[in-house]
Amino acid sequence: EYHSSCKSILRVCAFTYVIGSLTSILNLRNVWFLLRAVIFRRWLHWELILNFYLMIIDNTFDFRKDVKPNADPDKESKKLLSYHKYLWSKKLPNGEMFELSDTEPNNYLFHKSKLGKFSMSSDGIGVSFINRKDMSEIISQISEKRKEEILSIVYSLGGFIIFPSNKIMINGKKRLTINGERGWNRRIVDRFDLTLECIRRYYLNIDNPLQQTLQRYEKFFQLFQNFRGYVEFFLLQDLVNSKFTEIKFFLNFDAKFPSRPLPKSLEEYNQYINNNLDFIIKRRNRMK
Repeated sequence: EYHSSCKSILRVCAFTYVIGSLTSILNLRNVWFLLRAVIFRRWLHWELILNFYLMIIDNTFDFRKDVKPNADPDKESKKLLSYHKYLWSKKLPNGEMFELSDTEPNNYLFHKSKLGKFSMSSDGIGVSFINRKDMSEIISQISEKRKEEILSIVYSLGGFIIFPSNKIMINGKKRLTINGERGWNRRIVDRFDLTLECIRRYYLNIDNPLQQTLQRYEKFFQLFQNFRGYVEFFLLQDLVNSKFTEIKFFLNFDAKFPSRPLPKSLEEYNQYINNNLDFIIKRRNRMK
């Protein structure tokens, strides 16, 4: 009787484990994708089914390991592409699906629906300044071990986002994308905390260094209705306060957006990079 009872308990435990595993895999989001695939006769191959049903997000993976030495993960990492497609193919604040395709020619990711057409590309938002020439005097004071620790976090999933990638023609000239402008703009220097402050101000119609660039992609930002919608969609909550009214800047913020807002000392750099890495780690922990 004792052995019989043990066997019964083990059977119940095994059954509970199997049901729990199936519930985890067969979640509503994945069922939705499969139904759409069947209805519209898209993606009906094992690779896609495995992608959506067995996708396991390794949010600590260093995407440099997925590309050749010195190659850009934003462009070359297939793993990063698959993660972007999985994470951001979801419901918008208005309830519509923002379904992304990676099969559209000449597009990294592409969305087409009644909402419009959107070409998207990956962009690194964990900027370390380690290879920036005008930061070399400060960076030289950091050990190689510490540099590698920084880069391994910067190149993990929390350090990437997607932005519209199509260059818009104005007066016969193609203008910079958001990705390009925030990198070239001397008042932003690729810092994502400053970029997000510009986006916050854009939604409030307050002038900022990226205003004209952001306005060119008005239809994209309308998808999220407001700043809170944008922040929640892209899992940026750890870079704003609880009311979504202020950015948690990596360095003390000057509202005048002065030129070259870079760390001016090793102490400032440590403050900047520690806050940056803390944000990336917290954000990637939201990515499952």
